Amino acid sequence: MRTTAAVVHEPGQEFRLEEVELDEPRADEVLVRLVATGLCHTDISLRDTLPAEMFPRVFGHEGAGVVEQVGAEVEGIAVGDHVLLSFRSCRHCGPCREGAVGYCDNALMLNYMGFRMDGSTTHHLAEDAPLYGSFFGQSSLAQHALAYADNCVVVDDSLDLTLLAPYGCGFQTGAGTVLNVFDPRPDQSIVVFGVGAVGIAAIVAAKAAGVETVVAVDLLDARLDVAEQYGAVRVDPTALGEQSVPDRVKELTGGGAAYAIDTTGVSTVVKQAQQALRPRGTLVALGLGAEEYAIDAIDLLQNGKVVRSSIEGDSDPLEMIPRLLQMRADGRFEVDHLITTYPFTEINAAVADVLAGKVVKPVLVW
Repeated sequence: MRTTAAVVHEPGQEFRLEEVELDEPRADEVLVRLVATGLCHTDISLRDTLPAEMFPRVFGHEGAGVVEQVGAEVEGIAVGDHVLLSFRSCRHCGPCREGAVGYCDNALMLNYMGFRMDGSTTHHLAEDAPLYGSFFGQSSLAQHALAYADNCVVVDDSLDLTLLAPYGCGFQTGAGTVLNVFDPRPDQSIVVFGVGAVGIAAIVAAKAAGVETVVAVDLLDARLDVAEQYGAVRVDPTALGEQSVPDRVKELTGGGAAYAIDTTGVSTVVKQAQQALRPRGTLVALGLGAEEYAIDAIDLLQNGKVVRSSIEGDSDPLEMIPRLLQMRADGRFEVDHLITTYPFTEINAAVADVLAGKVVKPVLVW
């Protein structure tokens, strides 16, 4: 079938809306007409850093739409269902059987390589030239997407899909890191470095969990303003004078945060996050960016600290997204106003605005 997709032909190029060919759904696939797609930093980062041989490509992994066709082997999803799309997992390997679907043995092939497990591409350009899709099992920066039962979450059709799209990755990652990885007590403080969509979602989840002291570190006043609205204490590194960021965090948390999150992917910031922890504290690094981190080895070894990562906040989207939507319905995860919508034709303007810090979470709407 013919559809419209935001195609990137070479690394670092702008997104271009083009007519492309999308395969009809196979027995295990679901055809979704996208209503809205969240724009995530991962889409932008990988657009700029993947090697040239992995292009042309269709990104997008926070899709929200309506099911138009269902393959014969798909269960639990019907034509007309409203769905949110998230990352893929095989559901059969060791990590998947243990519930750690983000660490699926087949995650690289299912989410990043641009084709199905058999090597075929779901998208095609003129004259059947390959177009790499299947990004997170969806490539939802498009008007239609092929997805799967393992990454489709059926939601109430009375809910506004425009407001739900970011739950597939950004909101799930930030909140999941707090709720699944940390599971903090109210007296255990949390510091978040970089308060874009993922960082703010972490702050909201921390407050929902009853955490009394949450600190937000960022260079942008607008984002610190948002974090402050959710009850976080703001720290602007440029306004500290001679005081270091770790020292300021320790001052605010009574000796260091129990938990830290980095969403920036900046090596020097990750080091500050580690140093801002109390003894035996845990840092989770979430941001894509630096190829290497400079860790303070003496601080690490003398204080029993943990530095680790997390895939999607250690979430299973089939469980985590409904959990967050229930929290939203209960008034405990109020993030709707973080979203700024753009017509899909303005995708490059949305990219520019989020990189400049003008918006927290852009969502593209057809």
